[in-house]
Amino acid sequence: MCYSDYGTLERGAAAWLIGSRDLVVLNAHNFVDRKLVPTHPVTDCFFRIGGGDYYFDADSLRIGASVESKALHITDDWALLRLIEPTPDNIKPQPIPVASDILTGAGMKVTMVSPAGHSNTRLPATVESCVIHRIDEPTEGHVRRARHDCNDGYGGSGSGLFSEDGRLIALHSASLDMNWTRPFDIETHYGSAILFEGDLAKAIRETVQKRR
Repeated sequence: MCYSDYGTLERGAAAWLIGSRDLVVLNAHNFVDRKLVPTHPVTDCFFRIGGGDYYFDADSLRIGASVESKALHITDDWALLRLIEPTPDNIKPQPIPVASDILTGAGMKVTMVSPAGHSNTRLPATVESCVIHRIDEPTEGHVRRARHDCNDGYGGSGSGLFSEDGRLIALHSASLDMNWTRPFDIETHYGSAILFEGDLAKAIRETVQKRR
């Protein structure tokens, strides 16, 4: 949840409690643009889960792009934030994801969970069966992009892609023209998600293990 420039409260995007009751993963583009210029202060946003609102430690923001980067790329589009206070014991985080068993080039059935909903649906949250059609080669950060046909609209950034055995394996980041009006086309029309691996998985493990 974030406050707009006009002071109104809006659902910003999807985010996930992951590995720990005080760690949240979401898209970096919630806070910076493609040129890594800050666009939205962390202090204007908070994490809503289980009926409670939890504020972020602004100094804990970590995004996927390296210090030397001049632009935000699709597989850099992740961010980690700690909560100032952890969620209660009854709100369980997602386990630290493992995507190393997913083959490059392969396709697979998945379920996209959009806990904040998106502009292609009137529902406050959606669960949809869909397909990853291709897993790209890894980037320098050893993170692969999954190209999928899952329905998505504005506000659906950060939705989770779950494998058939119920594991969170990827974080949705972007779509071409949104996905509900046209069929999947590997050249011109698809959704993009980031697999939880490489630098992203490493950053999650390091943050979970680091004592506050």
